[in-house]
Formats: sequence, structure tokens, C-alpha cells
Amino acid sequence: MGSQSSSGMSGRGSSGDPDESEPERSQNPSQRSRRQTDRGTERQADRGGERQTERQGNRGTERQGTAGEEDVDLAQVLAYLLRRGQVRLVHGGGARVQLVQSYSDSDDDSDGAWEGRLGDRYNPPGTYLTNHRAASVWDVDSSEIKTQILLATASSGSKGMPSFAQMLQERERGRCRGTSFSHGECSNIRAHFLPNQVTHKEVFHQKAFCGVYSEDGQLFLSACQDQNVRLYDTGAGRFRLVRTVKARDVGWSVLDATFTPDRSALLYSSWSDYIHLCSVDGDSETHTALDLNPDERRFCVFSLTVSSDGREILGGANDGCLYVFDREQNKRTLKIDAHEDDVNAVQFADSSCQIVLSGSDDALCKVWDRRTLREDRPQPVGQLAGHRDGLTFIHSKGDGRYLISNSKDQSIKLWDVRRFSPKEGLAASRLAVTQQNWDYRWQQVPQRALKRHKLAGDTSVMTYRGHGVLHTLIRCRFSPEFSTGQRYIYTGCSTGRVVIYDVLTGCVVSRLSDHDACVRDVSWHPYEDSIVSSSWDGGVRLWEHRQSHLFDEERESERERERERGVKPEEEECGEEGTVE
Repeated sequence: MGSQSSSGMSGRGSSGDPDESEPERSQNPSQRSRRQTDRGTERQADRGGERQTERQGNRGTERQGTAGEEDVDLAQVLAYLLRRGQVRLVHGGGARVQLVQSYSDSDDDSDGAWEGRLGDRYNPPGTYLTNHRAASVWDVDSSEIKTQILLATASSGSKGMPSFAQMLQERERGRCRGTSFSHGECSNIRAHFLPNQVTHKEVFHQKAFCGVYSEDGQLFLSACQDQNVRLYDTGAGRFRLVRTVKARDVGWSVLDATFTPDRSALLYSSWSDYIHLCSVDGDSETHTALDLNPDERRFCVFSLTVSSDGREILGGANDGCLYVFDREQNKRTLKIDAHEDDVNAVQFADSSCQIVLSGSDDALCKVWDRRTLREDRPQPVGQLAGHRDGLTFIHSKGDGRYLISNSKDQSIKLWDVRRFSPKEGLAASRLAVTQQNWDYRWQQVPQRALKRHKLAGDTSVMTYRGHGVLHTLIRCRFSPEFSTGQRYIYTGCSTGRVVIYDVLTGCVVSRLSDHDACVRDVSWHPYEDSIVSSSWDGGVRLWEHRQSHLFDEERESERERERERGVKPEEEECGEEGTVE
């Protein structure tokens, strides 16, 4: 327990080839006696694998006899997974043979589908079916988030968002408060100048997994499968590489990375028992391995975040547990058995860091209160159910009330944490998950997975469709409060795009296209109008607003409204590489 120096060796092998054997990491014998036995031959009870196998068995049984749908050739799927090293067979008691999953969501394969390359695979829907969309908009109209956004963008006194031209006219007539636009009015104006052009490109030889700005926007970090974490100076409009940190103890890839609030250090996680802390303040680097001391022999933290004071690190892992590491005490202080499946996402609900949010492959988002949480009997204060498949990411609005979740059911949902789901909703979501018998990492989205109607007991405020969630744990976020009033939700997409939604209408307001593979992570500068996308094509793109005509974007918005009314615009938009489609 506690921190120790990293060995610098890979926990699962740095080659990324699942067919190769796994080299053992050097470990302290007194601390790692439970790991001295070869992991590949002795592990008979991998919890995550057993859950996944059991769930797949249930799915296959419950889906038999479904009319009008193609049966899945399970023997073919099993042969494929065995050949690629994604599962293995181990002997149980007697004649019992057990199927154990070897790899989790973001794992290697040489086929094009696993690489996230684009092809004739999945074309996300544009918007909702009319009746479903109307119902969702009604939920938003009756919620507090609409008032928050309208006030933040100085739009509360108008019928919808005023145009840029209208705002200029109002200012000329002296109707603005003071002699210039208010902060809310400035946020409204910025909405007319969303990022739409690639202004800088970084290209690596391996997949880019993570990319995020620091809280002040002065630094950007990019984590790639080549085991490097790159830091960029992004102050004063720059995007300049200033440091490359060689990640340690990496298995498969760095899967999540973030800054401490004071940006003096960065944290990253991989297939390892440790979360790694690296100081980047000054010219020297100090690497520290923070031991989470898990019970699993094969362990990975898929998601991590840091408390607002920088003291505590929160992680979600493949064993279904939440972990809290206290940097001052230098030890793990909390382990919560939170979910029935992998925990893919964790967040603090607000700056107090008392409310913890977690999202899992069991399709549930759970809300935990640190003040009442007991490790021996963990009980969430509430659960949010409505997705039909596992969650890949969650993001809090930062007000302790609203959050969004991205899911393998190809949708994003907006939630109010004051509206928990009843038992009916939990049961309906659990049943829907057991009925999914496809693998989002390498299979196409089956038509049955795209059901539009709400599940019974779904308490979500809004559902957003128009992006694809395939291959990996694709991330979504609220746009910044300072520059946009959090008016938008933006997400990566399996089609190689960045998709931006209007929170209140559910409409796709922009699609940014310049990647040849799925976009896993996206990050909007907290104070400027720029977005960085990180893709499995090895590309990192900086998007900024570039427009030749001041009112082109308003014209485009008008064409979009005409299309929604069923009227074909006189000039249909034509998508170009690196531009808004």
C-alpha cells in the first residue's frame, strides 16, 4: 500500500499484441506475494470475465427465437475471440470448462474494426423520431437547466436565442446594459462562431487515447498508445509541444490521464495496479506509483479524476469498484464495491467533491455521498437507469445537479440527480442489457440496439442521438460555462467526427470531420473557442472558428431549420474534409 517508484516495465506487454505472453512487472515480494504465480495459467476466477461470460450466456438464451432478426453464430464468434486472444478457456472443478475474458473494453486487435478505421459500418441517425423528440423537449422545457442556460446566454427575455444581427441592432439602439455586451451576451455571440476548421495537426504512429486541457487552459496533454504523454503550451493562442513524458508500467495503452488542479503534476492509468503521478512543474520529472492494492490479478483503472483541492484521486476499475487514494496519507483510503460490471467512468458532481458519480457496463449511473458512505456496506444514495447498454463516459455540469452519460446504445442522456430511477427502471435497464448480444468493439450496431422508445422508469431529462459509440470508451462533455454558457454537449464519434448538440433542442448543430478513425476523446478550451480531438488514426486536431463571411453560420442555421420542417433548402450543404458538414 502507498506509493513506490515505478519499474518502468509494462504490466501487459508493450507490444500491444494479445497473442504474445505477458511479461511480469518487477514487484516487491513482500507486497506482491499474491502475484508471484503466473497470471496467464493460475487465474480461474476473473471476476470481470465471469460476469461478462455469464451476461453473454444470459443474452444468448433470452434472444433465442426473436422473430425477424439474424441469429449470431456463437461458435464463429468464440473461435474469433480465441484466435485473437480476447478470451481463454480454463478448467474449473471436474469436467467443468470456464470461458474467461482476457481483455476489456479498450484492447488490441489487428483487424480494421478493432483499429476503429472508417468503413461501411454504422451511420448514426440525424435526430429523433418526431414523437420521441417532442416528449424529450418537453422534459427539458420543464426543467431547471433550461433557465440556467438561458440566463447564462442572456436569452431569457427572448423567444429562443437571438441572432447575432439582432444583438447588434439592440446594442445600436442602446438597449444593452451599459455600453457593451454583458458576459451572457458575449457567450451568446460566441455561439455563432463555433469551431469549424482544423488549424493545427499532430500525427502519431499509434492511437491517440486521451486529450484534455488544464483547468486554466494554459496546458494540453495528449496520451497515446506509444506510451508517451505529451504536454503542449496552449497559452495566448499557441499549440506548442513543450515536454514528452515517457509513461511507466503501461499495459496496452495509457487509458486515462488528467492534470492536478494546480497543473503541477499529471496522473495517468493503464492495465496496472497503480495510478501514476508525474510532476511536471519545472525542468525535472518525478514519477510516483500510487498503489491501489486491488484484489484482482488483472487490474485496470479505466477512468480517474482529482478532487478540487488536489488531495484525493478517484478511480473506477475493471473489478466493478471505486477507489480513492489520499495523496497526503499516501495510501488508498476507500474501496467501494460499486457495480456488477466494469466501472468505465467516474466524476465528482461539484467542487465540494462530496457527491461521487460512477458509470458502468451494467448501464447504470450511481450517485454516492461520501459523508454517508461505508466501505463494508456501500449504498448509493440513488441510481439513474434508462440506457440499454453499458456506459462509456459521464460528465458533470459542475452544479451538483445535472450530468450526461454516453452509452453503447448509441445515445447520450441528460440526467437530474434529484430524479432517481425507481425499481421499475432498474429492472427494465438490467433486462435490456442482458438482451444485448453484440460486441461494440468489433461488430456493427444491430438494428435492435437502436430502439427509440424510453424504457419503463427512465428518468432522464433528454436523449441525444446522432453519433456512434463503437470500438472504445468514447467520451462526451458539456461545453465550457465561460464561453458558451454550457449550451452545448460535444462528443467523439466512431465515424471520425466531433459531434456538437444543442442541450435544449437536442439538434446536432455541428459535425467536425477530419479523422480517418473513431474520435475517442474531445476537449473544449475553458476560455477560448477551440476544441481538440484525439483519434485512433493517431491524429490530434485543433479546431477553431474560421469563416469567410460573418453571417454564413446563421444562413446554415436557417437551412437546418428548413430541413427539420421538411423543406429542402435551395442550397444543400456540402461536407468537406476538415470543415463543418
